[in-house]
Amino acid sequence: MGRNDLINTTRAILAKAGFDVSSALSLRGICFDVVARLDDRVLIIKVLSNIDAFSKDNAEELKTLADALGATPIVIGERSSSGSLEAGIVYSRFNISIISNDTLADLLLEDAPPFIFAAPGGLYVKLDSDMLRAAREERGISLGTLAETAGVSRRTIQMYESGMGAMIDAALRIEEYLGLPIVEPIDPFEFKSKERSCEERSVTEQIDTFAVNQLCNLGFSVRPVIRSPFEAVSHNDRALMLTGVGSDDAKLVQRAVVASDIARIMDRFSVLIVERKHDRDSIDSTAVVSNDELKKIEAPEDLTDLVAARGTKK
Repeated sequence: MGRNDLINTTRAILAKAGFDVSSALSLRGICFDVVARLDDRVLIIKVLSNIDAFSKDNAEELKTLADALGATPIVIGERSSSGSLEAGIVYSRFNISIISNDTLADLLLEDAPPFIFAAPGGLYVKLDSDMLRAAREERGISLGTLAETAGVSRRTIQMYESGMGAMIDAALRIEEYLGLPIVEPIDPFEFKSKERSCEERSVTEQIDTFAVNQLCNLGFSVRPVIRSPFEAVSHNDRALMLTGVGSDDAKLVQRAVVASDIARIMDRFSVLIVERKHDRDSIDSTAVVSNDELKKIEAPEDLTDLVAARGTKK
């Protein structure tokens, strides 16, 4: 299946599951392909035919944007150098979940979550560590007895009870011995979230422009993002804006349309700040504000009001 077909399949699954889904974001050089939202869950999605093409830099870009938008980054893939991605298995690279469209469809449309995740050394399952520990202690089962049953060491059982994933065979032996459903389903949208939160992220290079400095002076928190249709996510206690900065070049319309689509999904404002006054106050639903106009704004609510007013124009 070609990559465009993969993207459209992903979009169709999400839409059928009730997500508000962006169009396929075809702007060259951006780090994601689809944005989708259902209630409070926002997904920033990269779609790849071969997941070996997913680099560390791309992962960092995806996580930076997802963090700025309060979203979950995820990769949809078809295959790797080892073969096709199997349904029902959650893969990961750089602490981002990777699943196939089949797994996505099973999860969202059939209420059949995956139970297996791939990690160095093989395939694993997630155990309900609290249930495991409580059952062992309540029944007076020693670590040694359970370890012998599972075919692992006493230390491994202790690690299972501390939250470590288990090899499938060992988990099934423990489940059968205890007669309890200790194997838990995996939510790919939450998978690796703890690991991501513990990462030492590289500091994104700050954008030193008049627009960014002025937004900061107005009290907006400005978070630079990379390989995106916009250069920063700006917010205060009233509004969050997807903010593009730079010159009003030939790509302005394309960038504005993509930013509008993302802002619609997020139920936010989008604004492009350009160096010189543009002949249009808005493109699609993205407001266009020049540096000269921004220079005259003295209060953050004046900017949000201006952006909101222009964003309603067609």
